[in-house]
Amino acid sequence: MKKTEGISSLADQVERLEGVSSEIEDAEARLKLLKKKRDHISGEVIPTMMSEMGLAELKLHDGSHLKVSTSYRATITEANKEAAFNWLRNNGLGDIIKNEISVAFGRNEDNKAASYAELAKGHGFQPTQKMKVEPMTLKALVRERIEAGKDMP
Repeated sequence: MKKTEGISSLADQVERLEGVSSEIEDAEARLKLLKKKRDHISGEVIPTMMSEMGLAELKLHDGSHLKVSTSYRATITEANKEAAFNWLRNNGLGDIIKNEISVAFGRNEDNKAASYAELAKGHGFQPTQKMKVEPMTLKALVRERIEAGKDMP
């Protein structure tokens, strides 16, 4: 294969990749829209119609069964968090507020982290310790080691 043919073929594959990526984006947007429509029909249209007809349950010819039940959802946004927490506390419901404090330790600070955990335990707290490697940091490490000819487990 001539070099120009290879470049042309490569360019075709890049265009193909861009096309597939675009199709995926379109499909994801369409799926999101379909889920929104489904939720509207199942959460609003059908329950409203059944309520207007005085039906609490409905059994269809195919054996499927519909039952209207009340469901609740609530979210505290960042914008109204302070007001919501104050309301909960002022109404004797502050015990549902969970308060987490985390301290991040950097590379080679395992001893500091262990000391901090012991300090917290000494004051009656039950610290939880999570150790992780950030995915991008791990990726960089793998790339550097492989490119330097070093072993990876």
